[in-house]
Amino acid sequence: MTEFRAWLLLLGVPVLVVALLLWLAPPRHNPFAPIDLTDRIGFGTKAKLERARDQPEVCFAALDSAAILYTRLEDDPKGQKCGLRGALTLDRTLTPYSATLSMTCAQTAALYTWERHVARPAAVDIFGSPLARIETYGSFSCRNIAGSGRLSEHAHANAVDISGFRLEDGRLIDVKTHWKQGGPEAKFLKRVHEGGCDIFSVTLGPDYNAAHADHFHFDMGNGGVCR
Repeated sequence: MTEFRAWLLLLGVPVLVVALLLWLAPPRHNPFAPIDLTDRIGFGTKAKLERARDQPEVCFAALDSAAILYTRLEDDPKGQKCGLRGALTLDRTLTPYSATLSMTCAQTAALYTWERHVARPAAVDIFGSPLARIETYGSFSCRNIAGSGRLSEHAHANAVDISGFRLEDGRLIDVKTHWKQGGPEAKFLKRVHEGGCDIFSVTLGPDYNAAHADHFHFDMGNGGVCR
């Protein structure tokens, strides 16, 4: 019995410590706290975004609380090779995009988090100019992963490709042109790429392969890659 109590104590104390730390931690560091897309990125952000992927109504409520404007789309029939489910057309966030984006709610929530807390602050910090527009190759596309027979996350509206950034002072920061060029442009691109790794399930850039030489791929699939 004494040994059993010792084991209970040994196992129980760490659990209590973790529970206390979560209770005292700011919400952004607590993975079990409600999702607030306006809150700064913390240790719990990625887990909360992954939870939003599995709880669409919680996700849409988070978009509403962040004042993101969107048009919700009807689900396509199940069994389709490609389809929109739990998806929307993005109407407005803090920064315009160069193309219309149709994405899942979870992908939208992650993209907004990255835009608000990574890309926009980085532009002001490095260039002293706010972002005017984010250049994109789009989101939903019924296609396979390049060079494979597997469907891309784009086929499920669960990915977006970002090719560049237009600043309010007119400058264009282009992934293909500036990734390896050095200087403030490369510094900015490295920062927004690394910031994506803290938010999205999969973040791919020019160092991944030739197919991504001119853009960043961000998705909220079930993978776990930062390259």
